[in-house]
Amino acid sequence: MKKILCALIISSVGATAMADTNPFFNGYDNQIAFNAGAGVNSGFLIPPPSQFVPYTMFEFQYSQPTTFFRLPARQSINIVMNVGYGEKYGWHWDDFTIPMAVISEDIALFHCHDWYGFMGLGAGMQLQQNERIGSKLVFGFKLGTGYHISDQIGIEAFVQHFSNGNTAPENNSYAFYGLGITYNF
Repeated sequence: MKKILCALIISSVGATAMADTNPFFNGYDNQIAFNAGAGVNSGFLIPPPSQFVPYTMFEFQYSQPTTFFRLPARQSINIVMNVGYGEKYGWHWDDFTIPMAVISEDIALFHCHDWYGFMGLGAGMQLQQNERIGSKLVFGFKLGTGYHISDQIGIEAFVQHFSNGNTAPENNSYAFYGLGITYNF
């Protein structure tokens, strides 16, 4: 059964490879998004939904359509503001209230009707380094799903991970469970 399911997913990904069927944009050429996420104290790439912390991510994103090895994708410029407040699990989260600028690419792994699933990678800089990340350089990973409410408006649910990619001795990360709203124009 697992092999059949994997074959169906792989064949549907092959069918979505045409750029004019980019599920992020519905035929439009630009997209803006506002995302917000609740922080999780985890070093895993996909954090378990436990140990929520007083740390919130707010992100403004501008995107344009592209492809990645014939898969529909979006390239984005992201302005991220992480806001911490209080102390939990031994960390003073208000010390990590730091803005970031990130360039990212999200790749549509599957889509059907108004639903789509995606994975994204990014790299950027935070305004200052701190004891949690230990570097101004940050790398991002995103895994999510989206749904089109209309031709121009969509919602997304995602898991977002930022770390230094082992470029500094401190190897903790920022992780978030989030929701976003997109507008295509």
